[in-house]
Amino acid sequence: MKSFSDSYKEAGVDITAGYTAVELMKSHIARTMTANVLSGIGGFGGLYGLDLSGISQPVLVAGTDGVGTKLKLAFLLDKHDTVGIDCVAMCVNDVICCGAKPLFFLAYIACGKNYPEKIAQIVAGVAEGCVQADCALIGGETAEMPGFYSVEEYDLAGFSVGVVDRERILDSASMQAGDAIIALPASGVHSNGFSLVRKVFDVENRDLNVYHEELGQTLGEALLTPTCIYVRPVQALLQGCTVRALAHITGGGFYENIPRSIPQGLCATIARADVRSLPVFALIARSGNIPERDMFNTFNMGVGMAAVVPGEQADQAVRLLQSQGVDAYILGEITRGEDKVRLV
Repeated sequence: MKSFSDSYKEAGVDITAGYTAVELMKSHIARTMTANVLSGIGGFGGLYGLDLSGISQPVLVAGTDGVGTKLKLAFLLDKHDTVGIDCVAMCVNDVICCGAKPLFFLAYIACGKNYPEKIAQIVAGVAEGCVQADCALIGGETAEMPGFYSVEEYDLAGFSVGVVDRERILDSASMQAGDAIIALPASGVHSNGFSLVRKVFDVENRDLNVYHEELGQTLGEALLTPTCIYVRPVQALLQGCTVRALAHITGGGFYENIPRSIPQGLCATIARADVRSLPVFALIARSGNIPERDMFNTFNMGVGMAAVVPGEQADQAVRLLQSQGVDAYILGEITRGEDKVRLV
């Protein structure tokens, strides 16, 4: 018999709604299951059996993140089945920058009121992200918090763990002048800079369903486009090329994220004209009168991930990524200098 509490329900927490939500999300979670998952949902912890074949010195890599104020767009558009992809992407795209392979994922949803169908939509997106990342959704938590969140709002965060052989951990110490920087394109704004996006477009007071010719879709559709998950193409790149470093271009844009993968004495030199930006960024810059420097210091500008490979492997890396369905291209070059990143 399932528990219930009329007193708790009168305080704003409906335990039975939680049970309904779990039933609705089971089919989505089942899509992510692998032979390594040793437990079902509902336990106090998720169990995952490590397969360490071919790994001599396993190192676990963990990453956590949320979707941020992009969720406001989901609330305004009443569309909740893609933000889970963003949540997974923000975590696993960080984990792979160490050279690791994501293994499993956990999600945390906090809401003002548990609407089971809405929670199931959110989890459907999380599950889709896990499928794209080849990792299992082994657990999570839904917290109904009346009076803390409004009844129509929620927050979403996640946590991913991956594994890499110690000798295969990416170490930028081998990077040298002449290495090539390869761009893995973004699908859109991804999940960063939305406080600025919301201010620029005044989204709470704007019709987001108006079609924009330059975007080829409505503004709402463009902004809510889920973050690319780069796990599969990056795994292929790691197998087929010498990868010096990877940089996930998130909050802080080019100026904050690319330097994280560049050792002292070297600089990523990138021609602005070579950055294949997306129409949404031109619209943001024009609508908000935002200087180019601020754009590159806030958004991914159309580059979701940057990989550094030896110069002589640049064309090979591009072809390999393109074979994985990624429209990769040579973005720039590693040069000598102390700036870490230079846009020319």
